[in-house]
Parts: sequence; C-alpha cells; structure tokens
Amino acid sequence: MPATARSSPPHSPGRLPSWLDRRLSSRHGLLWIFLTAFAVVSLATRVVLLVVSAESVTWDLSLLGAFSLGLVFDAATAALIAAPLAIFLALLPARAFARRWVRGGLHLALLGTFALLLFGAVAEFLFWDEFSVRFNFIAVDYLVYTTEVMANIRESYPLPAVFAGIAAGALAGYALLLRTGWVKRWLAHAPESMGRRWRNAGAWAAGAIALGVGLDSNRIPAFANTFNRELAKNGLWSLFAAFRNNELDYRQFYAVIPTDEAFAKLRSELAADHSLPLPGTPAHDTLRWVPAPRPGDPELRPNVIQITVESLSADFLSTFNPASRLTPELEAISPQSLVFTQLYATGTRTDRGMEALTLSLPPTPGRSLIKRPRNEDLFTLGSVFRSRGYDTAFIYGGYGYFDNMNAFFGGNGYRIVDRASVADSDITFANAWGACDGDLYRWTLREADAAAAKGQPFHFFVMTTSNHRPFTYPDGKIDLPSKVSGRDGAVKYTDYAIGEFLRAAATKPWYRNTVFVIVADHCASVAGQAALPVEHYRIPLIIFSPGGQIAPGKVNDLMSQVDYAPTLLGLLNWSYASRFFGWDVLHASGDRRALIGNYQRVGLYEPGLLTVLRPLRGVDHYDYDPRSFALTPRTPDQDQVHETISYYQVASHLYQEGRYRSLSPEDQARHRATMEGRRTAQADSPSPLSRRAGP
Repeated sequence: MPATARSSPPHSPGRLPSWLDRRLSSRHGLLWIFLTAFAVVSLATRVVLLVVSAESVTWDLSLLGAFSLGLVFDAATAALIAAPLAIFLALLPARAFARRWVRGGLHLALLGTFALLLFGAVAEFLFWDEFSVRFNFIAVDYLVYTTEVMANIRESYPLPAVFAGIAAGALAGYALLLRTGWVKRWLAHAPESMGRRWRNAGAWAAGAIALGVGLDSNRIPAFANTFNRELAKNGLWSLFAAFRNNELDYRQFYAVIPTDEAFAKLRSELAADHSLPLPGTPAHDTLRWVPAPRPGDPELRPNVIQITVESLSADFLSTFNPASRLTPELEAISPQSLVFTQLYATGTRTDRGMEALTLSLPPTPGRSLIKRPRNEDLFTLGSVFRSRGYDTAFIYGGYGYFDNMNAFFGGNGYRIVDRASVADSDITFANAWGACDGDLYRWTLREADAAAAKGQPFHFFVMTTSNHRPFTYPDGKIDLPSKVSGRDGAVKYTDYAIGEFLRAAATKPWYRNTVFVIVADHCASVAGQAALPVEHYRIPLIIFSPGGQIAPGKVNDLMSQVDYAPTLLGLLNWSYASRFFGWDVLHASGDRRALIGNYQRVGLYEPGLLTVLRPLRGVDHYDYDPRSFALTPRTPDQDQVHETISYYQVASHLYQEGRYRSLSPEDQARHRATMEGRRTAQADSPSPLSRRAGP
C-alpha cells in the first residue's frame, strides 16, 4: 500500500455522504474544500452587506435573483482562483503526502487561505461602508497608490483589532473545518496515476476558463435598485473586471449613431451659446468661435483662484440645506457672491471633477482622461488663460503623482506646486492625503505674491484634501474634535480654512483684482437606489469678486461642471476659440442640461428627464421628480436619446483621434483676427435693402 494510505488513519465509512466522500477522496479533493470555503465566506459577506444596507435595498424578488446570480459569480471566481492550484496538485508527487512537513505546510496553507478570505471580506465591508458598491475602479486605484491608501487605512481604522479579529475568525473557521473530517479525508486519498491527475486538472482549468469567458458582470440585470444589483456581484471578480476594463471603447460597448450625425447633433447643441463656426474647421471637430457676451464692453483680466474642495456636497451649505451649520464662512460670503444653485458634478471621483472643470468634457466611460495615456496638450481652461498671458498653476496639498495629477496638469502647461515641492517646514499638519488646507492656502498666497510681483495675472487650480477620510485636521481650529467628528468636522474645518485664507488674501495688494471661485470636485457620497442618483451629484459653485468685477446674485439654471469654464470666461467677457463641450449658462439659449456619470453609466439630465447609456448598447429613459427623487421608466424619446449619444460618442471620438488639442496663443490670435475681420467686413458691407435702393 502507498505511504499516503499507510500514514493516515483509516476512514470511517458513512461519516461523510457518499457523493462528498467521492469528491474528497481524490488528489483534487482540496479544490472542493476551497470552493466550499470561498462560497461560505462570499455568501456571509453578501448577507452582511444586505443587513447593513437594509434601509436602502428593495425587499422584493430581485434580491433572490441577486443572491442566485451571486452564487454563480462566486463559483466562477473561486474556479478561476483554483485553476493554478489544480495544476500544482497534478504536479505534486504522491510520496510528498507521506512527509510530515508537507502535511503541516498544507494545514498552514489552508489556515492562511481562510485568513485571506476573511481579510477580503473585511476589505469589502469597509469599501462598501464608504462607497456603497463592490470593488471597482476606486479599488484598482487603491492598489496602485498604496502609500496614501495604506496610510489612510492606518489612520482611519483600528488595524490591530481588525487583524486580531481576522486571525481569530480564521482559526475558528479552520477548527470547524477540521471537525468535519474533510481535510483528513482528503489527506487520506488513494494514489492516482499521472494521467488521471492531469485529466482532472485539465477539467478544472477548462471549467474555470469557460466560466471566465462566459460570465460578464455587465450582463447582470439592471435591477430598479442599484444596491440590489451590487449585491449580485462578487467583489474579487469586480476588482479584476475593473482593472481589465479601465478604458471602455465607446463604439464597442455603447449605443452609437452615424459619426456625421453625432457631430451635427452636437454642433447644434453647442450653438446655443451663440458660438460661430470657424473657417476651415473639419466636420469632425467642435472648434468654434465664442464671441464676448457683451460686445461693447472691455474684457476683464482679474486674477482667478479656483478652490476645488474635496467632497463638498451642496447639502453641507445652509444655502441648499437650511438645517446645516457646518459652513459659516461660505455662508458669510454668499450674499456678496454669484451663487449657482443647480450645478451637478459630472462624476464621483476627484479626477472626474478635475477633468470636467479643466477640459469641459463629458465623463467618457471607463477611467478619467486624467489617468489615461495621450492626455497632454489638450484644450483646457488653462490654455485659454495662457493665451492672455496668465500664469497657470496646479496647487495641491498632497503628492501630485496620486491619480496622475502632476502628469496631467504638467503635460497641459500648468506649473506644479504640491507637497513634494515645498520644504518640510511648510507643513504644520498632514495626514495620509496631504497637508491640511491651512498649509495649502499659505502656499497659494505665496504663489500669488510671486506672480503679482512680476506683474503677471494668474489662474490657480487649488485642490484641497482635508474633507477626506480619516477626517483629521489641526487641533484648536474649530469646535469639533479632529477625526472623531468624522465628516462634519472635516467640512467645518475646510470652511474655516477658506475663511482664514480670504482674510489673509484681503491684506494683499492683488486682492481686489482677484476673483475667488469655490467649487466642489464631487459629492461626499453618491450612493443611491438608482444607477445615477441625480440628487447626489448636486454641488455648490460660489464666485466671490471683492473688487466688483462680477456682480453678486443667484443663478438657478441647471448646469454641470462642463459648463463652469465657459461660464467663467463669459463673466470675464472674453472672446475665444473653443473646443469646450459646455456653454455659458448665463447667455446660452434653449433647454438646460447636466451631464453626469459613473464609471460605466453616463447620462443626460434635463429638467424632469434622465437618459442613461450603459454597456452592451443599453439605453434607459426616466421621468425624474426633483422633490421625491423618484425615477420612473418611460418610453425612450428618440431625439433625447440621440442628443445623449452625441455628447458621449463625440467626446470619445475626439480623444481617440487626438483632436481635442490645445490652441497656442498664436492660434487664438489668428482666429481672433479672422473673426474680427469678418465682423468688420459684415459691418462695412451695404445691406441688401440699400443695394436695391441704389441708382
């Protein structure tokens, strides 16, 4: 008898069901143990996520569908992970099982597997707690930027207790597994020929590949409640799917119309800002001339400091939510500012906000252009400012390599000022994400002083970090303690730092010739029952002009972040050649709209209507009630659908073809001369009536 059989105690017949005994009593019986453990942990994770989201899920039959689909994705994920193990087991010689150290190592490996499964479950729970979704592109980014992420985790959670709990759970789970006798039965398996071992390994690998190719999380039904849909997913599968699909080819996955029709439709939409075609512009381009909205008035050339605040939902301001008391500094300047009350973020991450505020582009599916290749020398708000001789800078409290920010802004003509470029003495307080907002604003004042000393106007894109988990900030600044106050404390400190910055700026000679913009990158949370919960995209935009260049007031027009750049330039009364997808909402005609999206779903929101494009060429059309936030499916309106498609199809086309390019100051001057020459010629030419009346 082989050593493996002699070295193990005899198996007691009837102790395990015969079907289970047959599966465990083979070389690849270990795979069934792993699959069972994986399925149990995955199911338990799904149940826990259901319990913590009990108030958000819809308790109907779709939950049964979600759990059923979840089992399929759990099995597929486990099979793919197990495929390399199947090959290893086929290679392992039979005599290895007779060696004590091998058997001990197998026990340790199984215990470690339990620990890893529990670690993954805890990670999923924490991710769900913050984002209300399974692992996605955010998790992929977290794997890339480990320094900031690990520091954030250490500062946010009691890691010793978490790891102790995982260790205790792994030991308890493995002890329970040993009591079942499964491991003992597998270790006592009879020897198998090499041919049988490789046939079994091949069958496992083939099954795993078939499941991997045949399943696609994009095909999970679009349940009415997105929480139910997320529960159907497997976190690890979703993580790898996000990594693989970080850039979705629009034409391959989304509804399209003929390219000529898409450009014609979009040009018609963009003409609402009274822009004019530029001579010689290709048919597949958005280049056009935007005339000054007040032709008889001069251009304004103030400095512009744009403060982009991390995760500042509109609800944090009493202007939008009377119950809030977190932003007294912003409330104090609001009566003296131009306040936009219906601004919507284009996305759910900082990079999406930066993309829209800088490029005025819709959120193309997949990753933001901030993190894609070929994202340099694009048409940006900064390029328009530089055509007027402005100094442009990106000022960030953290390390700008995160999310590829430095590469993007540097590749598009902005100077970079971040944590890596300042002395250690310039940092009084920092957490995982960067220096506190107070430090950031002190750097900004210094940069403004330097530009003003050279007599150069400046446009600064300032990006804050304090309103971010772990929600820590310097002690003694506000009446809420750091960290333990959570998001409320972080928002109040962010507001406090803005007030301190404006008071310090008021002592500077350049203050009254400066326009201060406060805008959010995205909301604090976008979790909701709908795939695109419109109400969770609403953010503030406040333009404060102490020198009176821009009059205070309120603008209630619907808009999204893509409209920010052209609206700001319209307020400055600038004429310029533009490729922007947004328009000046103060002077545009026609229906207002907002472009919003997440990683895979993108939409067009018009008052009362939401059209959503999703992978596999899906289109959803809804009536939207802004009071109850209810989305009611309706029959798609063909014109509305084509309008939505045109925005996203053209944006993807221009990026893919490399046509969303910057214009040099010389190009801007040339286009200006062309359009002014045309206007002069039209003004000098006699009207048709005068020609008819001549001799």
